[in-house]
Amino acid sequence: SLLPETSLVHGYGPTEATVDAAFYACNPELDKDRLRLPIGKPVPGVRLYVLDPHLAVQPVGVAGELYIAGAGVARGYLNRPELTEERFLDDPFYPGERMYKTGDLARWLPDGQVEFLGRLDDQVKIRGYRIESGEIEAVLRSIEGVREAAVTVRTESGEAELCAYAEGLGRNEVRKQ
Repeated sequence: SLLPETSLVHGYGPTEATVDAAFYACNPELDKDRLRLPIGKPVPGVRLYVLDPHLAVQPVGVAGELYIAGAGVARGYLNRPELTEERFLDDPFYPGERMYKTGDLARWLPDGQVEFLGRLDDQVKIRGYRIESGEIEAVLRSIEGVREAAVTVRTESGEAELCAYAEGLGRNEVRKQ
């Protein structure tokens, strides 16, 4: 190890939950065989739930959507009541409190850690910015002459980059319009 006195901590948390909802203290010996580092356990005052679509708790090892509750959960989005209603729900396990629906797919591990498995939607994060690839695709499809569009993330250069693909209308279809 180049820095034997150094500790590495993997932190997890969206802006809606004050950025620091869970942490995992990395351990080179335990982690060398892992496919993914866990996002860890909740920080003090925070509750993490892995729930099914009916808000029932998923058993250890079963994937579900990750929800965050407790200290640090925002009240909602400024001037976006519809999105607030969709993402900030009443906590069914703590009456009078709210929880945040992250859109992240996760599961509990047998050792009490939570493992992030991906997104449930088309959202990607590039250089710290959340991007909805579906919104970019919709804008591309709105361009005259574009029939279909798809957006992916490429990492060939070592950095995440958006890559858009567009299928044009056939020559005869463009003329008809």
